[in-house]
Amino acid sequence: MQMPEEDDELVSRGASALMDVLIRAGLVLVLALLCYRVFSPFLTLITWSLILAVTLYPAQQSLARHMGGRQGLAATLLVIAGIVLIIVPTAVLLSSVGDSVRQLIADVQNNTLKLPAPRDSVAKWPFVGDRVFAIWTQAHDDLPALVQSLQPKIGNLARSVLGAIADIGGALLMFLAAIIVAGIVMAFGQAGSGAIRAIFVRIIGPAHGVEFANLSTATIRAVAQGVIGVAFIQAIIVGVCLLIAGVPWAGVLSLIVLVLGIAQVPAVIVTLPAIAWLWTRSDHDTGAAAAYTVLLLVAGMADNVLKPLMLGRGVDAPMPVILIGALGGMATAGILGMFVGATLLALGYQIFMGWVDTGPATGSTIPKSDLPAGD
Repeated sequence: MQMPEEDDELVSRGASALMDVLIRAGLVLVLALLCYRVFSPFLTLITWSLILAVTLYPAQQSLARHMGGRQGLAATLLVIAGIVLIIVPTAVLLSSVGDSVRQLIADVQNNTLKLPAPRDSVAKWPFVGDRVFAIWTQAHDDLPALVQSLQPKIGNLARSVLGAIADIGGALLMFLAAIIVAGIVMAFGQAGSGAIRAIFVRIIGPAHGVEFANLSTATIRAVAQGVIGVAFIQAIIVGVCLLIAGVPWAGVLSLIVLVLGIAQVPAVIVTLPAIAWLWTRSDHDTGAAAAYTVLLLVAGMADNVLKPLMLGRGVDAPMPVILIGALGGMATAGILGMFVGATLLALGYQIFMGWVDTGPATGSTIPKSDLPAGD
């Protein structure tokens, strides 16, 4: 029989051990919070870099095999190709748009902007024809007076346009840095892949760690390939619509749509000016212009329909799960959230279904014969 003194000593030792554990856990938590605070400014950049590296890694490995296993050179070539094919054309286009907006503002302020007289067919436009004709006529006859009457609205609109262009420019700079970092990650891809698998095994366990690591990789690649595939399809649709409508430089404009789609910039940047050209410079009558306008509007927003159809192909998870994850992530955190949301929901689905397929009492897997029909 233990004496009271021995019981007190055991309680004291237990309390001391518990205090040690709590202090260590608290210090680890503080260290984790400090590390996150230091790392958080680069979190978006690193996330994009990992997404690009995972997506481009098969292409980099294929290129490296043709170059005698030179991983660094293959990654460098992919980075240069990405900059040339995506970032440079988009930056030139946005710079041109920004210069045009600034020049327009300067011409209006200096009263050097001259608008042509509207055609009589403008008044026949449905719903807004009379009003547009009246405003256009006033702009042709006395532009300074019109600008003066619309000064607050014009100023706000110009600031909004320039702000949007500046935001897109900042996103391009971030994408440039991300693709450079992705090249560095790909150059050391084999070591990084092993480290990621080890982390999954450590967190989830040896039974499913590698499986979940492969699922995460496949989900990211499927979403990225869906984005690129949607960009190609939308570029073809917009190009065909531009050709049918007789818009000049249809091939060049469709190529711009392709680049913008890969960079996740809306295609309406191209389709809206084309629609404006249809109503102001083309020889189409009102009915034809309206029909082509509808076609171009639908083509410019086709990615909103195509992305749900193409996301999640080749992933060991149902397409609705990937679709809901991608759409929910996009609604929460934009384009980056599309990748993160799809990956998280795919992992959550696999974990949940793995738990469901395990017997509740014995821990054994439920026999297939006991499952409902269709499973």
